[in-house]
Amino acid sequence: MSREVEIKFRVESLRSVARKLKDAGFHQKTARTHEMNTLYDLPGAVLRRRKELLRLRQYGPEWKLTHKSGGKSGKHSSRQELETGVEDGKIMHKVLRALGYAPSFRYEKFRAEWTDGKGDVVLDETPIGNFCEIEGPSRWIDQIARKLGVEQQEYITKNYATLFAEWKHQTGNKAGEMTFAALGK
Repeated sequence: MSREVEIKFRVESLRSVARKLKDAGFHQKTARTHEMNTLYDLPGAVLRRRKELLRLRQYGPEWKLTHKSGGKSGKHSSRQELETGVEDGKIMHKVLRALGYAPSFRYEKFRAEWTDGKGDVVLDETPIGNFCEIEGPSRWIDQIARKLGVEQQEYITKNYATLFAEWKHQTGNKAGEMTFAALGK
């Protein structure tokens, strides 16, 4: 089982961050690609109450099933992560439904992935704003954040579902999912 260690931060200009990444020796792994995520849970929000996540993600033509658990939030978000490729996401959805899981939340974004060979940085364009995620070893995360001009007080360790719930509370928006269509964008 691998451990995912990451931070997010808000971004005004994705282009500006991309330039800084190039200057820091990063290369782009994937161009801006559409991503749709569906979280699943059992009746009574069993996974959510255990602070676990079961996600089916479509990134361009590829599908992945991910389970996250054991979350710790300090300076960085750290969770156990199991992930595998899925050949047919629509069939996987049917399997999950047959096992009693139901979609509990959907969110989408456009994502570009960057790497320097030691860790990954992704640029996310979401319906509630732009974010950057830095994922890798803790010290490396802090070094890259400094190179990008990001202070530790700007670190976000929350997931997109939590960020969306906070955004809804702040804006009074009643949307049930974090999709461009639901938010009229």
